[in-house]
Amino acid sequence: MSTGARLGVDVGTSVVKAVLFDADGAALAVRGRPLELAHGPDGAVEQDLEVVLAGLGEVVRGVLADTGADARPELVALTGQGDGCWLVDAAHRPVRPAMSWLDGRAAGLLGEWSADGVTERVFRVNGSALFPGAPAPLLAWLDRHEPAALDAAATAGYCKDAVFGRLTGVRATDPSDSSMPFGDGTGTGYSTEVLSLTGLEHRRELLAPIQGPVPRAPLSASGAALLGLPAGTPVSSGPFDFPACAFGGGLRDIGDALLIVGTTLGCLVRVDRLVTDGEPAGFHVATGEPGRWLRAMPAMVGTASLDWLLRVLGLGVQAVGEALAESPPGARGVEALPYLATSGERAPFVDPAASGQLTGVRLTTDRHDLVRAVCEGLAYAARHCFETAGRTGRVVVCGGGTRSRAWMRVFADVLGVPLELARTPEVGARGAVIVAASGDELDVSAWTAPEDVIDPDPTHRPLYDDGYRRYLDHLAAARPLWPRDTA
Repeated sequence: MSTGARLGVDVGTSVVKAVLFDADGAALAVRGRPLELAHGPDGAVEQDLEVVLAGLGEVVRGVLADTGADARPELVALTGQGDGCWLVDAAHRPVRPAMSWLDGRAAGLLGEWSADGVTERVFRVNGSALFPGAPAPLLAWLDRHEPAALDAAATAGYCKDAVFGRLTGVRATDPSDSSMPFGDGTGTGYSTEVLSLTGLEHRRELLAPIQGPVPRAPLSASGAALLGLPAGTPVSSGPFDFPACAFGGGLRDIGDALLIVGTTLGCLVRVDRLVTDGEPAGFHVATGEPGRWLRAMPAMVGTASLDWLLRVLGLGVQAVGEALAESPPGARGVEALPYLATSGERAPFVDPAASGQLTGVRLTTDRHDLVRAVCEGLAYAARHCFETAGRTGRVVVCGGGTRSRAWMRVFADVLGVPLELARTPEVGARGAVIVAASGDELDVSAWTAPEDVIDPDPTHRPLYDDGYRRYLDHLAAARPLWPRDTA
């Protein structure tokens, strides 16, 4: 007897979560477990697939224990962190620890590619910019420093696909992950030109077959033993977490946008063509639908910039609401460029030297003004990303920053459009289920109905339009002054 329940799993960088949804998209139970990152010399950041799988089994069994046998899922849908390099053998077991998307060992190699024009030429093929933790530089680094590991591997894939392989025994990836950085611009194949540009043609066999809209296979006996579910339960793999949130947020029409206010600031726009001209930045994610892409601008700035300021000022997160109540729009003339990431910025421009600044500070400036200025600066950064990516429609928002309604009102005012708060919990896992269940009778509108809508205050529009113009002027003036490593 069908229960209509579906299990969404999100294997993130620092936590693995499982949520069981009922037929209407309500969460019956949610479990999470922290995952560890191993940091090593030269920027190494690695994860152990076996530890990830153990955590996965724990959270899924926990959800099943919370809901009982009457709510057994009829589908398991996986999503997870993108990029990185997860090397597994023919039995889907790791041949070395996975290299995280945070790994920086390929930075020098990427610098060589940038100087030689490789990174720009790759962008002209598939609209995706490279960074050190992307699969292409990581694979090239391994080919240069650990070729034996590649020789022993059957697949150089992604986190969710490594998990999928262990659960089902099937080697496959979905259009979202395969479209970057080796995509051929169609969303359905790999580019011989990109493989040649990156010196990886001889490693092509390590790329998994692409299945759209997502790979799907029955749970194996060993996978069933890990999860505590019946063998044969359908399992899907993908899309990865960024586009999964777009599906979970209900992006439907060309020009619709998703804003993820997390540690980084994720900005995605649904588009109907690849944009491969202009300054290489961001990337294009295939959706599994012909001629439909998500143009992503994953800015390095986000809540981490605000957290830094709060820490410097000795304040807690509750100070954000207080500051936004005490300091008026415009922060009494204080303005911020919030580019505080040690690795610089990657969207909507790429500059490893990017750094932050505060201007307009006087003896009359107080801590409330500083906090508001950074909140507004992050909203301006989002507007810059969306304008570059071509947003023309709705804006759906999710992420930890949505807990501050006062800050969401700043985003709404700066963007000049209503913000639709995505249905929670676990927007990414929700999106993975929606994509996997595309052939089933599932009311996607109900599953993605917003929890709230925050309207902009029209009286603030002139002030924030002028503030945004000043923001762009400050950015243009600051870029030539950012310190460069001339060694």
